[in-house]
Amino acid sequence: MRSHTPMLTSISRRHLLQSIGCGFGYLALSGLCAETLRGSAAASESGTEKQPRFHFPPRAKRVIFLFMHGGPSQVDTFDYKPRLQQDDGKDLPFDPAVNLSKSTSKRLLKSPWKFAEYGESGRWVSELFPHVARHIDDLCLIHSLHTDGQSHGQAVMRLHTGENTFVRPSVGSWIVYGLGSENDDLPGFLTICPPRTHGGVRNYGSAFLPAAFQGTPIGSAGIPVAKASLPYMRRSGEHDDSSTSAAGDAKEQRRQLDFVQQLNRRHLQASGGDSHIEDVIQSFELAFRMQNVAPNLLDLSGETADTLKLYGIGDGPTDDFGRQCLLARRFAEAGVRYVQVSHSFKWDQHSNLKAGHERNAREVDRPIAGLLTDLKRRGLLEDTLVWWGGEFGRTPIVEGSNGRDHNPQGFTMWLAGGGVKPGYSHGATDDYGYFAVENKVHMHDLHATLLHLLGLDHERLTYRYAGRDFRLTDVYGHVVKEILG
Repeated sequence: MRSHTPMLTSISRRHLLQSIGCGFGYLALSGLCAETLRGSAAASESGTEKQPRFHFPPRAKRVIFLFMHGGPSQVDTFDYKPRLQQDDGKDLPFDPAVNLSKSTSKRLLKSPWKFAEYGESGRWVSELFPHVARHIDDLCLIHSLHTDGQSHGQAVMRLHTGENTFVRPSVGSWIVYGLGSENDDLPGFLTICPPRTHGGVRNYGSAFLPAAFQGTPIGSAGIPVAKASLPYMRRSGEHDDSSTSAAGDAKEQRRQLDFVQQLNRRHLQASGGDSHIEDVIQSFELAFRMQNVAPNLLDLSGETADTLKLYGIGDGPTDDFGRQCLLARRFAEAGVRYVQVSHSFKWDQHSNLKAGHERNAREVDRPIAGLLTDLKRRGLLEDTLVWWGGEFGRTPIVEGSNGRDHNPQGFTMWLAGGGVKPGYSHGATDDYGYFAVENKVHMHDLHATLLHLLGLDHERLTYRYAGRDFRLTDVYGHVVKEILG
């Protein structure tokens, strides 16, 4: 007995609890705590974690989001409504949504475009998208989206951040925070020609997440992507008038950067470890490494003539968006986790619906189809999730004489690749395409599903800020399991 006495007195209460029956509860608690830590710190501070910590096996490795800014009309593109065609000119038989424009009446306006069934799945597509229609068996259509906010500002922010009032991290920032980048020399999140309005930089900002997870813009809306570049970075093949060699330039830049970083680290030490300063240090290092990689990716001259033609590059209306889509493929292939391509604020047809939507579709239809073809033939579509849509849809009732008002109550988005069911249609709006009525999918649900496809649990991907744990979906969201392949 005496020999055991010192051993008993040296055991801590925690060790004792682990050694007896209560220890099972301790082990369970330890596991939960460890899981929480993994979920809230899944990527390294630099945002370039090479081995992301998935919550479960992913179906997709990356996302390409094709943002149709302004709100394309679901009843004129992918949500065919024979009853709307039949009742053209009659009054909507139920009350419309509130907060519509004063010039919006209850009179139904049929689609001016014909629809046809395509593919083995027999899904209906408008003649606005003849090229995308050929890929219908690769698409997963969600016809029952609904969101919050009758205005563009509210809906665009909800789409990009999950929140329409407060400043919150963007979808891409959450994804890179959770998974990091697959390439140490590139950001995990790129946005090509991002919108300047309706949230602007907040649409790709990291908010309270570390700055390393914010989106890196290439150009901005209104600037042809052929002229766009990353800030302070020359395109491949460009040079200044200096006689210094490229190697000499790099050596001198490294020397200057080392000096600046030395000052930054002193400042970091004096601050007691300010995370903002640490983010600056990491950003400078990434920017230096990018100079050897990004210019070559921005240079399309090495692509074949067939590939350029596939995307519509060199052909007036499709040239700009075609370049954006091809850049998206190149960056996704190089390891960027989240790439957004934005079709500038053009889909807001409060008037001149026919002319406006025809112009817009002509610019994006062929490039989008080219992207799907290119991803598929390279074997990338199966683990690349392509996401298409706007911040909301349009009303089936007329605004003015020939336009459609905003409609967040029911609209269509589609996904392709990345683990979703191909040739599948989920949910439905009413007979006129106004309100989502069957298997409704809120924007929070879509966000939860995107994260799920990437191997992330939207309830466990959290970040502690201002005394509480935040997540992309706040306290909402359900994974739409029906669309999973």
